[in-house]
Amino acid sequence: MTPRLKAVSLFSGCGGLDLGIEDAGFEMALGTDSDPWAAKSHQANFPGSKFFTGSIEDFSQERAAETAGQDLKDIDLLVGGPPCPPFSKSRFYRTEMPRAMEDPVGEVTINGYLRTLSWLLPRAFLLENVAGMAFNVHRPTLDYIKSTAEGLGYTCEWRVLNAADFGVPQIRQRFFLVGIRDGSFSWPEPTHVDPKKEADGLLPWATAGEAISDLDTEENANDAGHVAGGKYNHLLRQIPPGDNYLFFTKERGHPSPEFGWRKRYWSFLLKLSPDLPSWTIQARRSNNMGPLHWRSRILRIDEVKRLQTFPDDWHLEGTIERQWRQIGNAVPPRLALALGSQLRDALAIREDDLSRVA
Repeated sequence: MTPRLKAVSLFSGCGGLDLGIEDAGFEMALGTDSDPWAAKSHQANFPGSKFFTGSIEDFSQERAAETAGQDLKDIDLLVGGPPCPPFSKSRFYRTEMPRAMEDPVGEVTINGYLRTLSWLLPRAFLLENVAGMAFNVHRPTLDYIKSTAEGLGYTCEWRVLNAADFGVPQIRQRFFLVGIRDGSFSWPEPTHVDPKKEADGLLPWATAGEAISDLDTEENANDAGHVAGGKYNHLLRQIPPGDNYLFFTKERGHPSPEFGWRKRYWSFLLKLSPDLPSWTIQARRSNNMGPLHWRSRILRIDEVKRLQTFPDDWHLEGTIERQWRQIGNAVPPRLALALGSQLRDALAIREDDLSRVA
């Protein structure tokens, strides 16, 4: 059997990106994260991988070698998604907060990734972030990342991909930047398509109902602790599946409007439809910010894992809120597998066992 290529992961979280990369034929040699709960989850799910728990500022070549128990030579791939808030849409509304690399979090994490790239010098790298990384307002950061990597000998290209186009039952737009030192990279071709569009040979988007309906029963539909909507629970129950608070607006023709037009976040009282993919799973568990279950309750962790294409037995440490944050921050493993397979091909390795991805 051809030896598996070796990868190092930064900002690993509970391992969504790493799972897809591993199932594409890579061996995860080392992971890193500053969240101790995510670190415990990752170590449980990747028992053969070493893990550094701490800030990216403290992750040096010497510290990496000490953690791994060996010098990290001949690493094929570096992957990771620096924390996304500095590049998110929310910064358009939170104008009092700095954005991109003017935010200390953005400056430290982006430079931490690039610094690791400069001493590790893998054959290829993959950097993930929210789609907002591609916005014109963030172009100086994107240009800085590209120029730094190109100065290290990498040929770079980027693209925004929708996870739903690759079989994930969730509309989730994410930015990916790929750099390769020797060879050429081809982006994965979509396998699924919005059913409103016509495309020969492609399957329709996977739906939330297909992913999680078997986990729900009448008996557990309103478990204590999962009631959603707060003081608006009575309104939430009237909102049709696939709709949000705009259902209760004058502009939508409601006879008793409760909310002003576009006066709330779009995800406020947002309900899943079993006939559509989920909307983006957020990193924060909320009782009134969706997507919420079509039964007017907060989603459960096992359902969120399914919507992100994690295996049912994927181990998560910490409270429900901490588990949710780990899953919500993750790259869907099925999308990561599509990217990892293309990276594997670019680095000339044969396909390996893909059985772990849900």
